[in-house]
Amino acid sequence: MVKLGQYNTLKVAKTVDFGLYLDGGEGVEILMPKRYMPQDVKVGDELKVFVYQDAEARLIATNEHPYATVGQFAYLKINSVNAVGAFADWGTSKELLIPHREQAQKMEEGRRYIIYIYIDQLSGRIAGTAKIDKHLGNVPPAYEEGQEVEALVWKQTNLGYKVIINNQHAGLLYQNQIFQEIHIGERLRAWVKGVREDDKIDLSLQPIGYRQMIDPAEASILKALHRRQGFLPLTDHSSPELIASELQMSKKTFKKAIGALYKQQRISLLEDGIQLLDYSEE
Repeated sequence: MVKLGQYNTLKVAKTVDFGLYLDGGEGVEILMPKRYMPQDVKVGDELKVFVYQDAEARLIATNEHPYATVGQFAYLKINSVNAVGAFADWGTSKELLIPHREQAQKMEEGRRYIIYIYIDQLSGRIAGTAKIDKHLGNVPPAYEEGQEVEALVWKQTNLGYKVIINNQHAGLLYQNQIFQEIHIGERLRAWVKGVREDDKIDLSLQPIGYRQMIDPAEASILKALHRRQGFLPLTDHSSPELIASELQMSKKTFKKAIGALYKQQRISLLEDGIQLLDYSEE
């Protein structure tokens, strides 16, 4: 059974002047227009294609890659708005419709929004919605502390940034634990700090656990030392803001990391900064 709005691996049933037809099963043939055809394709070949509908609701196969498939979220730019709804660029030649009823606020041409891709039950067509909450948390979170996840930055709050975890759940990155510049629509690697009793999920942009946290920090400091010809004007008396600006880490993590590097005899701690030992050999 062909999955609409998803990637499918289908066999070439026949070729025609204007393209080819793929076997969709149960007697269904899906047109792949000539402009999408790979070279030297022949009957019986299997192709991995994305399946969508054209303006007449006919199934079309393409080798284009949308920014998201059905069941996923993406940060999409609105190309136009009319009486039907907003039309977004989602990476294919056919724009994605976000009906007016699915807009959390009136959408504006040229702006970007976090959009969930779904199949409208009434029309059977692929559509988008900006009403994100109803598509999150519909299955219980089963994350473990320290588990790595993908986080799509959704919106900023007083506490920090809400994110979408693995296309399934909402999570929170606390502002006072963010030591790098992040943007709405950005996809980040994150780690689960914990799942609360109310199923709310707290995340970190650093791996959880002492050695996991410090090892990347040590690497970041060494990399920064190389960029600065072996010297960094930072000490354990430097302000948290300066350390975060220079190294994208907290002062606590910085102090533990330079302590570990000092014990490893990789650095020397001076009054005005950190000196990389044996710089010429590094």
